[in-house]
Amino acid sequence: MGTISSALNLMSQALDADQAALNVTANNVANASTPGYTEETPTWQENDSIQINGVSVGTGATETGATSQRDRVLEERLDQQQQLASASGSRLTALNSIQALFMPDSGSTSSTAGDIGSDITGFFQSFSSLEANPTNSALRESVLSTASTLATDISNAANGLNTQNTGLDQQAAGAVGQVNALTSAIAQLDTQIQSISPDADAGTLEDQRQLDLSQLSQLVGINQSSTENNGLAVTTTAGQLLVSNSSSFQLTTGSVAGVTQIFAGTANLTTQLASGGGSLGGDLTARDTDIPNTLASLDQLAYTISTRVNAQNNAGTGANGAAGTAIASSTTGAKTLDIFSPPPTLVANTASGGTDVSGAAAAMSAVMTDPNLVAAAASGQGTGDNSNAIAMASLTNQTIVNGQTPTTFFSNFVSTLGSTVSNVQTENTAQTASVSQLQSQNNAISSVNLNDEASALTTMERSYQAASQMFATLNTIMTSALNLGVDTAVT
Repeated sequence: MGTISSALNLMSQALDADQAALNVTANNVANASTPGYTEETPTWQENDSIQINGVSVGTGATETGATSQRDRVLEERLDQQQQLASASGSRLTALNSIQALFMPDSGSTSSTAGDIGSDITGFFQSFSSLEANPTNSALRESVLSTASTLATDISNAANGLNTQNTGLDQQAAGAVGQVNALTSAIAQLDTQIQSISPDADAGTLEDQRQLDLSQLSQLVGINQSSTENNGLAVTTTAGQLLVSNSSSFQLTTGSVAGVTQIFAGTANLTTQLASGGGSLGGDLTARDTDIPNTLASLDQLAYTISTRVNAQNNAGTGANGAAGTAIASSTTGAKTLDIFSPPPTLVANTASGGTDVSGAAAAMSAVMTDPNLVAAAASGQGTGDNSNAIAMASLTNQTIVNGQTPTTFFSNFVSTLGSTVSNVQTENTAQTASVSQLQSQNNAISSVNLNDEASALTTMERSYQAASQMFATLNTIMTSALNLGVDTAVT
């Protein structure tokens, strides 16, 4: 009877183990679509054997809990690649918006700047047309019309860039709040994991922590390392501590010269974060590098065209005999025959050794409204003279903008911008492909495959049924033993 009792106990343990394994499989199926969930498999442990009449007899196995199927090295590689792809992706979005400002109008509402290259050509060509008939009022009106179009498109482009810069500044500030929320959540999960499972897999708690890490890596460039008791340390790629076991360290923002800067304590991390990765890095790169570079080129173009055209027009004589020598306003510095508003006062740029023309593009406007003030004639010449119109038209072929003609400068500027966009697009495509490949590898290990779960479910059910059937077999044996081989009422 002792042997039968042992067998009954063995089958009871088998039923418990099979039921536990069935529960693991059922949990996998239920969470197949849960973000961040990692497939779990039953963990089996062989029970200690016993000695019966000198013979070692097994006592079955016990299901000791579920183990998540994760590859920590692969997960970290995926996080690192995601932060690169996210950085180039957010920068590419910003660059595409910048480039859209300089695309020729083609029915698209995304372009607010028109075609500045054509505007420049059209403006100087209006003086070429005026050469042939310098007294023609319609041709003079054309000069003012093309000047207005050029100034409006340049200022619209500059204002569009400033608007985008403000938007990126706000996005950066918002991203810092998201980073702080995630690092706080990771620190809290670390506390729970270290308390509940310091030496083993913590299941869904680790799933949630990994999901938070993945989201964090898409926001900011990070490095991570394991600590004692199954904890985690997270730093920025530059080494600034964000999480250490159960503690998180918050980033703060502050305005410096009207621009949002990011701090850890008193340390300004803005430059480090810009090159560190994540969407925050891409936004900061676009805000602090791409847009300022674009604005600097546009400001230089606007400043040069405004000052050289104004100077040349003031060197001539208008149709009404007006000369450009008198100062019309001591406040603005505008002269009588200025076609464009004078650019903002120049400021010495000690870094470059030159002058700072910031704001010239945004402030550019056509101020001349009287076509008779277009100075086609040279100074002191009659109104039928076209010498100054010829000089104005020739500016289009002179290397007046950083050693280049106005149209060449703008063409090279647009080409450089397009090349930057193309390079970032190529970079993002490669990085996104790498993310997809790593994600596929990680899914093959960690995601729930319903076909595999169906197979496991069938296996566990059959094992459970086999253990159940053993009870019927043992019951038959015990009945025969009690009846001593004689059919009686005992069944």
